[in-house]
Amino acid sequence: MFRSKAALRSEDARRIARHVLVYERAEALLDDVLLVVSELVSNAVRHAGGVTGFRVRRDAGAIVVEVADGSPRRPRSPDAPAHAPGGFGWMLVNRLAERTEVHSRPDGKTIAAFLPLPAPAAAT
Repeated sequence: MFRSKAALRSEDARRIARHVLVYERAEALLDDVLLVVSELVSNAVRHAGGVTGFRVRRDAGAIVVEVADGSPRRPRSPDAPAHAPGGFGWMLVNRLAERTEVHSRPDGKTIAAFLPLPAPAAAT
């Protein structure tokens, strides 16, 4: 996982994600993964004091985006009332991802979004 005292910017995170997707031959997910990366990184910066860890990896049929921050506060529930302010980015992440996980740590939390890889095309 990326860990640095320097602030991770959204554009740097998107660049890292793009390289991982090319390496993993998962470019079909490029738009969705870049949107998830942008939302999770900008939420960590806006609401949690910044990114403390970042990783994009392949795991069992999915691309996983992990963003850690220093806040113990969990993201707004996707079941929150529609009239309540905010939460649109988190709702979007939950729609694009097959599943999301929030792992609490003594020094904050890590959010993982799992985006399923498309099934391989059948050989003809």
